[in-house]
Amino acid sequence: MKFDLETAKPREIYNLLIGLVAPRPVALITTMEEDGTLNAAPFSAYNYLCTDPPIVGIGVANRSSEEPIHKDTARNIGRSGEFVINVVTEDIAQQMNICATDFPAGVSELEMANLESAPSAVVKVPRIASAHAALECREHTTLEIGRSRIILGRVVSIYVEDRYVDPAGPYIHAEQLHAIGRMNGLGSYVRTRDSFLTIPRIPYSAWQKKQE
Repeated sequence: MKFDLETAKPREIYNLLIGLVAPRPVALITTMEEDGTLNAAPFSAYNYLCTDPPIVGIGVANRSSEEPIHKDTARNIGRSGEFVINVVTEDIAQQMNICATDFPAGVSELEMANLESAPSAVVKVPRIASAHAALECREHTTLEIGRSRIILGRVVSIYVEDRYVDPAGPYIHAEQLHAIGRMNGLGSYVRTRDSFLTIPRIPYSAWQKKQE
């Protein structure tokens, strides 16, 4: 089948893209309300975009498709300029899902999910204590596009539990971290446990020899 996205409905485009752009990492983002209340929400329209400088990107749609009401995460980042991306692993997946609940404004998702916070090293927004890794970010720029915004964050500090770091690189023991990924829409995820596949890069010289 072929789909003309110039004439397709937004929901149809959404259904197609989330099924094809997968698996996607899950960012459990903590931000701070003006009164100090912590907010936590998961996003899978997320990835790193470059490393020099270290920039990550997050796509955040409006709360409603009809009215331009910003989600708490976007509003908090726009006001404070800071946020933390907590890496979602198997052991906190259920609590991450609770944080996706549409709680009323002023309710701390961390409290509802029984998640404790821990101080960040650089930004004021705390990280989630039980997350094995976290990226502390400052807003670099935000692009308003249609009913969504693309938030680019500069990573200013990274926290990783010692057991998941090989200091020789440093490298991350990703095969031990057991991060999860998002597949399709609501409720669909994939594990990385026992699922790593190694495909070595082929140097051009080796490629040439194969052709001889």
